Amino acid sequence: MKPSLSISLAALLALAGSAFAQNPPGFKELKIGDPAPDFKLIGIDDKHMALGDFKEAKVLAVAFTSNHCPVSNAAFPRFIKMYHEFKDKGFDVVAINPNHPDGLRPDELGYSKYGDSFEEMKGNAKDKQFPFPYLYDGETQTTAMAYGCLATPHIFLFDQDRKLRYKGRIDDSRFAGDEHVKSPDLRNAITALLEGKPVPVEITSPLGCSTKWRTKKAQVLKDDEKWAAVPVSLETIDADGVAKLRANDTGKYRLINVWSTTCAPCVQEFPGLVNVSRRMGLRPFELITLSTDLPEDKDKAEAFLKRFRAGLPGHLKAGVEKEGRSTNSYLYTGASIDPLIKALDPEWTGVQPHTLFIKPGGEIAFRHTGMISESELLEKVLEVMTPYFQPGK
Repeated sequence: MKPSLSISLAALLALAGSAFAQNPPGFKELKIGDPAPDFKLIGIDDKHMALGDFKEAKVLAVAFTSNHCPVSNAAFPRFIKMYHEFKDKGFDVVAINPNHPDGLRPDELGYSKYGDSFEEMKGNAKDKQFPFPYLYDGETQTTAMAYGCLATPHIFLFDQDRKLRYKGRIDDSRFAGDEHVKSPDLRNAITALLEGKPVPVEITSPLGCSTKWRTKKAQVLKDDEKWAAVPVSLETIDADGVAKLRANDTGKYRLINVWSTTCAPCVQEFPGLVNVSRRMGLRPFELITLSTDLPEDKDKAEAFLKRFRAGLPGHLKAGVEKEGRSTNSYLYTGASIDPLIKALDPEWTGVQPHTLFIKPGGEIAFRHTGMISESELLEKVLEVMTPYFQPGK
């Protein structure tokens, strides 16, 4: 089965919808014809740059982008291609991250292994091979407010006199690749300016993730409180029940982790599993924990789950109930582990912890025996689920 379209739309509405975001005091809307506001910001090379450092450019794009946004992840390869195509004709780019980590909920980070901190910008730019400067505005966000950055990506294009001639999106596609682009708005604007012609469409709506203002910190703290209040329960399960979970006849990607409170590596890796689960909260993803503690130690295992907040997130409750379930955490009751191995993964040796990542419909995307770090797990999950929206999903 394909991942639920409704979940994808919910994610899009949560991550995008920037036009309805509440902007902070001091926010200004830059008008067509306005001069480019000056700035002095630190870049990923640990050097400061200002608007005057780009004075040779005939056309300059001030491109607000971020590490975490799926629309930026999808569209920036096309933007980088544009830069290489036009750079010898007088086109230049300065990319700016307007976001502060305090304004980001964990579930808004489900499309990237990077958050929006300054240090994480360096890894993101290296992975994506940014050929232009990448500056950080998140600490004060004064540049984003001066330009009127609503979202990432949000592009502001200036002529040689540094007057604004275009603002908005890169193009009309939120997907990766060129094949979905029907309206190459930024390309048309660059071409017109380099040829000395009027820009055909001067303003488009930015398509992307709302700017993460530091003023959103209170909302993030409320989300932490909500997560802490998620109910945690542990139910018993036999091999037949495990086989049904393993079949994954749902629209979700399912991460199954076999663990026990007596397994030191299991205990050590467990917080990372929960962090990844929370991070993927806007995507069709479910963490299922499968304890091999003895039945008489059920209370001990349940207390462990509660300590690490491994409950069933509210957005998954309806789908889980539709399957006839009420939890995402189970304790295996069989005397022998052999039926469990047969039901879950015949390639598993029985060593714990053991982790399976299962696609909708039951295909195993990857398996891992032994402790897996949070960063390695997240990277593997994103390789399968991709760091951007996909057509039909």
